[in-house]
Amino acid sequence: MRMKILDQKELFFDTIEGVKFAELSDVAYDKQTDILYFVGDKGALFSFRAHFGEKIDLLVPIGASILRSKKGKRFKKWKRDSEGLSIDGKGRLFISFEGEAKIAWFHKNGKKYGSLIKKYSLPKVLRHQKNYRSRNKSLEALAWHPKYGLLTASEWPLRQFDKKKQTIYALSGKKWHFKAEPEKRSAVVAMEVMDDGNILILERSYSGLFNPFVITLKKVSIQDCKKEFCPTETLAKMSSHKGWDIDNFEGLAKVGKHRYVMVSDNGDNFYQRTLLLYFEIR
Repeated sequence: MRMKILDQKELFFDTIEGVKFAELSDVAYDKQTDILYFVGDKGALFSFRAHFGEKIDLLVPIGASILRSKKGKRFKKWKRDSEGLSIDGKGRLFISFEGEAKIAWFHKNGKKYGSLIKKYSLPKVLRHQKNYRSRNKSLEALAWHPKYGLLTASEWPLRQFDKKKQTIYALSGKKWHFKAEPEKRSAVVAMEVMDDGNILILERSYSGLFNPFVITLKKVSIQDCKKEFCPTETLAKMSSHKGWDIDNFEGLAKVGKHRYVMVSDNGDNFYQRTLLLYFEIR
């Protein structure tokens, strides 16, 4: 284990500014303003004033909105499955979607908070729903890289690839392959750019109530990767069958040097929790 847990908080909110706080799918941190953003997979955006020291020192909700089109209309049901969240070097907030696969730039403050500004063109292979293994297995993860720009990954590999051949895509068309974890139905649920320019991947394996629920953090070395598969290193593996009391972690964000947070999706039910886990990669 190269992961050191620093703190954890369970988030108890029914609603924030009238928006239901549930089913969080990703998290992003704006270090310029100390605001932590969450996106929910029913098309909701939340913002919290946050500070991270040796513990989570501050976490206070300050805003919420339903994601909307340029015209201010809520997206239709099959177009609002927001899954990935990231902030670029200019402080712009981007969201990726399943259902109808897309990546778009959204307002993150002001009167238009949560409204779409611009959609971005995807690499050709990511544009067509037929290339994904299902409508609900498309653009799950999103990150911004200072060299390559926006990066995304589908939850499961595209149909043209083996089930264990995962891929990170840049919007420019550049791509990097890596091997998914050996556990059944292992899926990419989030990713973040590390301090050295390589990628921290969050994978989740769930294959049934009586099978292990496994969360894996791994490093994918995309810098100077010249082989078919980029080198990977497992940094942490948490299995429910090995004593870990883990929830359905789906979101990942870098909040400081070597420091990150993960957030879990409570499934909008009584039995699961919304957890924010603060940790360091040693």
